[in-house]
Amino acid sequence: MYAIIKDRGKQYKVEPGQSILIDFVADRNDADQIEFSDVVALGDGDKGKIGTPFVSGVKVVGEIEGHKKGNKIDVYKFKRRKDYRRKQGHRQRYTQVKIKEIVV
Repeated sequence: MYAIIKDRGKQYKVEPGQSILIDFVADRNDADQIEFSDVVALGDGDKGKIGTPFVSGVKVVGEIEGHKKGNKIDVYKFKRRKDYRRKQGHRQRYTQVKIKEIVV
């Protein structure tokens, strides 16, 4: 069984036992439960449900495993012949969630 969930503008295909990286959740700690009630679609073999816009009565329960940082991205700005150069780095923060179950 799998579900497609929506979390803050992004969609993820999840199955029980799977770990996913979502955008950083600041107010949660390790081993906290997190629920995703915005389930866009639900699939089980050749059967499935598609929500309008969400499937009612279905939620996905997960447990936060920790917080991580993504790869570093370098941002360059420059203007030719003007002696203007700027370099800035960025590392996106993520929260790792292990999917426990899909409650139907």
